[in-house]
Amino acid sequence: MFESYFNLQKFGTSIKQEFFAGITTFLTMVYIIFVNPAILSAAGIPFEQVFMATIIAAIIGTLTMGLFAKYPIAVAPGMGLNAYFTSVVATQGLTYQAVLGTVFLAGLVIIVLSLTNLRKALIEAIPAPLKYGITAGIGLFIAFIGLKMAQIVVPNEANMIALGDLTNPVAALAIGGLLITLILMAKRVSGALFYGMVITAVAGYFLNMLTFNGFVDLPPAPQFIPLGEALSGVISNGLYTVVFAFILVTIFDSTGTLVGVSEQGGLMKDGKLPRTKAATLSDAFATTAGATLGTSPSCAYIESSAGVAAGGRTGLTSVVVAGLFFLSMFFSPVISAIAGLPAITAPVLIIVGCFMMEGLAKIAWRKFDEAFPAFAIILTMPLTSSIATGIAVGFIIYPIMKVVTGKAREVHPLIYVFAFIFLIQMIFFPAH
Repeated sequence: MFESYFNLQKFGTSIKQEFFAGITTFLTMVYIIFVNPAILSAAGIPFEQVFMATIIAAIIGTLTMGLFAKYPIAVAPGMGLNAYFTSVVATQGLTYQAVLGTVFLAGLVIIVLSLTNLRKALIEAIPAPLKYGITAGIGLFIAFIGLKMAQIVVPNEANMIALGDLTNPVAALAIGGLLITLILMAKRVSGALFYGMVITAVAGYFLNMLTFNGFVDLPPAPQFIPLGEALSGVISNGLYTVVFAFILVTIFDSTGTLVGVSEQGGLMKDGKLPRTKAATLSDAFATTAGATLGTSPSCAYIESSAGVAAGGRTGLTSVVVAGLFFLSMFFSPVISAIAGLPAITAPVLIIVGCFMMEGLAKIAWRKFDEAFPAFAIILTMPLTSSIATGIAVGFIIYPIMKVVTGKAREVHPLIYVFAFIFLIQMIFFPAH
């Protein structure tokens, strides 16, 4: 059944390969089910409510992506968006219900935009140099996340970041896990990324760095917010710019990840993404449903690139991820322990960053009007910790470079439109 529905043979994959890829993606992003509640509880939303909302939103978005779009890309409430949510509540003195109302409205607008051809046209309008730049920028971003998680690089007042203490147990275990995984990769061991995580986790357990406080726990009941109260809060407080910010960042975070991960897996055809509507509806459905339960907007996850690197090529990978999110409701003590030791997943993120550099060879570096916008994206994403900001910078610079070199007609009209929107957004109401 799985072979025919997901056309595994066409993509040169198997049920086993997709299963391991799903586990790999899940383990690299499972931190969100604990980090998201920790961030949003600062806005006043009960921790247990956000815990369930996060899992349910991830299941809805990832299942939609897997079963209908058939891509190995997971969806869950986005990092950065949750911090922005909390900052809006704190700085404007609003109730969290009112801000959840803005998320709900943003989700509805994104659904409408996904049902039209706008998001599909946008993906197809992105010039090739920017697509390669997005993929590489995400690669550096995800590798940087791995380095920070492992404490291999740390904050530094003089130059923002510096080399950490490599004798730190977490850093040392991560480096050991990285070397083991690299050896497995060099030996072409099937499932090397997954086995690398298993070996690192076992080592962490015997080094007393990984402890389990129980294994099974009953999940709390999901709770719905009073939607009428939330929407009236949006209207009475005039929170339309917040709605717009959520729309813009959610769309471009997901667009960047869809393009980057699909390019990495060779899933794009002549610069086009098949089944675009189903793919873009995934984050829209997850955002709308998540808002009714108590969480910030959802988007496609860059950690999906770990599953693609592990061999995931079809929606079966996403179905496995969704299934694991469901099980995580009942095994929160185990998941919490694994998520609490970043040395287990950090090596995978660092290695995946390398895989995503491949597109750099396709950029015409001698054509400065194409090279610099791509470079700007690659530079900005890891330094700002934002996919959307990296895309915004590229979208603004690319048409400027083309206009001044007399190549204005080479730029798709949508790029001009979004360049202007991004410029306004970055100046007047940045979301990060």
